Amino acid sequence: MATLDTLDDATAAAAFRRLVRHLQHRHDAENIELMGLAGFCRNCLADWVMEADGAMTRDEARELIHGMPAAEWKAKHQGEATPEQLARMKASVARNQPHP
Repeated sequence: MATLDTLDDATAAAAFRRLVRHLQHRHDAENIELMGLAGFCRNCLADWVMEADGAMTRDEARELIHGMPAAEWKAKHQGEATPEQLARMKASVARNQPHP
């Protein structure tokens, strides 16, 4: 059985690209909701890409993930977070494991 660490890079890359395209299509899934449910969002994913790349800036990584400049995406697709959403996000993020 394959493990995450033995998964072929081409397969992992294809799955990653599919995830990013899915997130670019599903603008209705706001970052605050993703954070509240899963403890990560598009910005987190962009940060992970930036860290893995080593040369990419935060703005470049976020544009890659959002499919447009992050400020434009935020203006078009991100509403004001409610106190309830912020509380769910805080509780969800607290459950995240430290990154290796």
